[in-house]
Amino acid sequence: MTDAASLPGQPRGGVLSGQGTARATCVLAPNPSPMTLDGTNTWIVAEPDSDRAVVIDPGPLDDGHLREVVARVEASGRRVGLTLLTHGHPDHAEGAARFAELTGTAVRALDPALRLGDEGLGAGDVIGTGGLELRVVPTPGHTADSLSFHLPADGAVLTGDTVLGRGTTVVAHPDGRLGDYLDSLRRLRSLTVDDGVSTVLPGHGPVLDDAQGAVEFYLAHRANRLAQVETAVENGYRTASEVVAHVYADVDRSLWPAAELSVRAQLEYLGEHGLV
Repeated sequence: MTDAASLPGQPRGGVLSGQGTARATCVLAPNPSPMTLDGTNTWIVAEPDSDRAVVIDPGPLDDGHLREVVARVEASGRRVGLTLLTHGHPDHAEGAARFAELTGTAVRALDPALRLGDEGLGAGDVIGTGGLELRVVPTPGHTADSLSFHLPADGAVLTGDTVLGRGTTVVAHPDGRLGDYLDSLRRLRSLTVDDGVSTVLPGHGPVLDDAQGAVEFYLAHRANRLAQVETAVENGYRTASEVVAHVYADVDRSLWPAAELSVRAQLEYLGEHGLV
């Protein structure tokens, strides 16, 4: 889910649909919008010699898309062994129950309400379906239940909506919290510095081939936006809608509702730290 801010110099690259890395392939859902960019990226992840694949974020409840994902997996000589969710927003998760029907797989997620099966997901979990190694990385902030998945063999991380392939993401207040989001970005930065992650496989938009640059961009953008909001409050703009009209004046008004969610999260963060 994209924020209103898309700035010059945004790192970008890779593909919108097709091969992302040696082990990860994207199937683009047909749900483009200002909030979803080109659509939701459904990721098929598998070891090259495995007969089972993991599907991350089946996407919206669109039977054609879900069947296309199944067909792509089967065309590679595999079957779906497990379904994972990065978070519960409908553009990522609404199709999960139907996808589970089509594939006979469990659905694992952080939020118990989204799970189909006995197992959830949490910090430190490692997914080993079909010999794959996917490490679960908690990345709350966009939503409270947001997760990323580290794919060490490809030096990649699947970020859901925490880092997008274009633009920046919404901190979806009140479920999303800015302090959590900043911590999550720092956690992702540590993967790029200490764990060899060079590629971002996002939930929307193209693959990013400079993971560290993308995360640094996000951190700098958040610091800049926070400073703008703080200055706006100091200048007498008190409500979230007033701040949006001032700070996002040059942004398409159709994106202002999304911007207001992030502004509410920023105002809450500033208040918690005694800055407003």
